[in-house]
Amino acid sequence: MSTSAASAPIPTLLPRHIAIIMDGNNRYGKAHDLGKGQGHVAGKDALDPIVEYCVDAGIEVLTVFAFSSENWQRPPSEVALLMQLLASTIHEQIPRMHEYRIRLRFIGDRSQLSADLQALMADAEAKTAGFDAMTLVIAISYGGQWDIANAAKQLAQQVELGQLRAEDINKEMLNEYVQLADEPAVDMLVRTGGEYRISNFLLWQSAYAELFFTQTLWPNFSADELATMVTEFAQRQRRFGKTSEQLVIEQDSH
Repeated sequence: MSTSAASAPIPTLLPRHIAIIMDGNNRYGKAHDLGKGQGHVAGKDALDPIVEYCVDAGIEVLTVFAFSSENWQRPPSEVALLMQLLASTIHEQIPRMHEYRIRLRFIGDRSQLSADLQALMADAEAKTAGFDAMTLVIAISYGGQWDIANAAKQLAQQVELGQLRAEDINKEMLNEYVQLADEPAVDMLVRTGGEYRISNFLLWQSAYAELFFTQTLWPNFSADELATMVTEFAQRQRRFGKTSEQLVIEQDSH
């Protein structure tokens, strides 16, 4: 790990859950005259130092957006390459998960994935289920709108069966059925690549996330830059709908 920002003192107020939209791989490939799809290959290696920093810093959950539900619309050759990279990433990550005692999880609509990839994901989850240093979540074939609709569908099925009354449904109940319901809400959402949108990623879970955008393309994104963002996160005031004065009163009362 670098000896600069990533090795600087870790702030006392840490995000429990960081989510990252890993954007800019294709632009990186074009800028470096790499072959078609090779920007994604370069981006694959950028994840390891980010994971190591998060473990060292004490982050509980890191969720990364590897392949969205909308990415299925990309050229078939690019989709095939991305699926191959996902499979190789999982193979490579399993020994790293054991080394750092990281739990590996996946979210998204698995029904669209190949049987081999689904089996590989399930095997990786089973092999790392007992680890508790951190949880690394990889979102594959995931979309925030799909996630919320899927949760609503499960509640609707209970209403149909007479197990639940529609008027009893509230946000707390729906929250139990979205992906990562058993993990902390996203505190900090980072997007690389210079775009200023969250692209249907963890819409429900990021309701009060602090947003960070950087021009840095994902293959160039470093643990140092993430550490700088975490330091800024610690300096932001998170009000959750309250006023600054209310927060001061609450802090004084503790």
